Amino acid sequence: MRAKKAPTLHQQIINDIEGCILSGEWPPGHRIANELDLAEQYKCSRMTVNKALGQLAKANLIERRKKSGSFVTQPQAQSAILEIHDIKSEVQSLGLPYDYGRSSRTSRKATPADIKNLELGDSAEIIEIIGKHFAGPKVFCLEERLINLAVVPEARDEDFTETAPGPWLTSRVPWTTAEHLIKSVGASEHYAKALEITPGTACLVIERRTWSHNGPVTHVRLTYPGDRHALVARFTPTDPTGKSSSF
Repeated sequence: MRAKKAPTLHQQIINDIEGCILSGEWPPGHRIANELDLAEQYKCSRMTVNKALGQLAKANLIERRKKSGSFVTQPQAQSAILEIHDIKSEVQSLGLPYDYGRSSRTSRKATPADIKNLELGDSAEIIEIIGKHFAGPKVFCLEERLINLAVVPEARDEDFTETAPGPWLTSRVPWTTAEHLIKSVGASEHYAKALEITPGTACLVIERRTWSHNGPVTHVRLTYPGDRHALVARFTPTDPTGKSSSF
């Protein structure tokens, strides 16, 4: 059996810094030792260190600032605007451990606000679930969800303490239509406390409604600290020649 090769100094520097970042030992904003100090620590040339830091910057793990040094970046997940994305997958794509915790679960008659959000009748019954998604030790997203019991009656017996309602619904209710509303808001005292951020911090809010053939299924409001999430969309021209009337 062939012995496994030891990593090069270049790769060792990358592995060590990456490990400190992904484990949470070095939080976002942490200043990394300068190139000269790292070269002395690893007994290598400054060029080797520069190459390693450049590779970490390309992976968006660090930010290199002219005359200031290198700093750990805030990891930012991306999701497609036109897709119903899985928050667990978003967190794991950052190389961070994922967790979910339910804050509350309420079964009740729909309020006027619920009726508007889910397009329900006056006597409808809903379940409201509020929970937090975590990326490592930090709150990644606050989820506030309504489920229409007329369409998903089995939700009445689910407590959602172990499983987030999103993947639970996806595995049980085929949806036919979805609508997204995306906006930026400043965190109120309530949201700042829930997300463990400073009041007024910019947050990305995604509100989504989904329907099945049997009617409205769910309305969810997902609130992210603005520096932890981005939305991406890719479009193709409808004209088969590839020509477009605007850019």
